[in-house]
Amino acid sequence: MGPVREFYEEIPSTQDRAIDLARSGAPEGTVVVARRQTRGRGRADHRWESPGGGLHLSIVLAAPDPSETLLPLALGAALAEELGRDARCALRVKWPNDVIAVAPGSRVRKLAGVLVDRVASPSLGAAAVAGIGVNVSVDPAAYPTELRPLIIGLDELVAPVPIVEEVERTVVALALRTARASRDPKGRADLLARCRRELWGIGRAASIDGRSVGRIVELGDDGALWVERAGDRVAIRAGDLRVEESA
Repeated sequence: MGPVREFYEEIPSTQDRAIDLARSGAPEGTVVVARRQTRGRGRADHRWESPGGGLHLSIVLAAPDPSETLLPLALGAALAEELGRDARCALRVKWPNDVIAVAPGSRVRKLAGVLVDRVASPSLGAAAVAGIGVNVSVDPAAYPTELRPLIIGLDELVAPVPIVEEVERTVVALALRTARASRDPKGRADLLARCRRELWGIGRAASIDGRSVGRIVELGDDGALWVERAGDRVAIRAGDLRVEESA
């Protein structure tokens, strides 16, 4: 059986459904997509707002080596590069997995996010289920008031605005390319170079989980974020990153 595409007008979570499919032996490339989610989730079980007009998708991928931590960032960097080709401002990836719009003199705003769950798979050995959400053309009033200044849609960045189905085809293709590259040494080196090229925040002050950690200095070979404070360097591998927007 080859990959399938499941489509729902509304579902609690495309990620949860795709995880169930992966655990049942679904092949690489199996996709679950919905117009709306009622219980969408991001990293650390944060709620992911999923109104109509956005892309809400999860795809089953063959997982890279267990020690590999670069995949979520690499997927974000691929999205930033691809979606940013015709955008009115620069798109960058914010560690570890957000795609943001960076316009001079404006607040940084989130365009897309990535969540990767690693699960056992009878067909793949291990599967990386990648949940990808892109704000395509969403009415700002559909978001909670506090989120509206923090979010941007493709409809504000590109013309003509692509339909959600076009964005879906783009996202599925780049997810498959990125996952396959992550399992090859040369491909992984190319992904790391792209992540470093697209990474936002080098030289800026940062905090993790509300605690100041110094300035971002580089991205490590394993996908860790290196920060420096008072001459000491520390690798950050998890946590909620906040980056000072003023240089």
